[in-house]
Amino acid sequence: MPVLASSRARLLAALLLPIALGAASCSQQVDFKQTLKVTDVSGGWFDFGIVDGKNKLVPSVTFKILKPADVRLRSLSLNVHFKKIVDPSKPGKDGEEEFDEVFLQTVEFEGNETKTLTVRPTTGFTGDAPQTRAEMLQHRLFQDIRARVFAKQSSTTWVELVAFDRPRTILTK
Repeated sequence: MPVLASSRARLLAALLLPIALGAASCSQQVDFKQTLKVTDVSGGWFDFGIVDGKNKLVPSVTFKILKPADVRLRSLSLNVHFKKIVDPSKPGKDGEEEFDEVFLQTVEFEGNETKTLTVRPTTGFTGDAPQTRAEMLQHRLFQDIRARVFAKQSSTTWVELVAFDRPRTILTK
């Protein structure tokens, strides 16, 4: 009887070891700040059309995220914060004010990169006709916007990947 119990214990250990190793590799922590690279960053102000009889512009940012081939990461969550730059003389977040944010729950990697992502909030600036969109960008009350892209996976902490100031350019796509 002791031989049978010993065989069962070895069989159980042999079956559980791959499961334990697989679980450990799935929970591998990835340092997003060091590992992920944001590329092809561009943006401006998207022509949202006419809303309630007014021209509307919303901030827009486009980018891809790359990862090294040896990093096992299938997807991540992104939170893109759009911040008004209220005091350019103050560095970083001290000169910003919340404007809007867009949450992307699942962004998947296709190989070692994501598809090209274009993120736009619904909040924007409007101008009365006959003010053109180009004139809106030059108006003294128009405020520049900075996009801050944060990433995380499951229960990890949000990590800022990039901050990008929107140029005053009209986008139609």
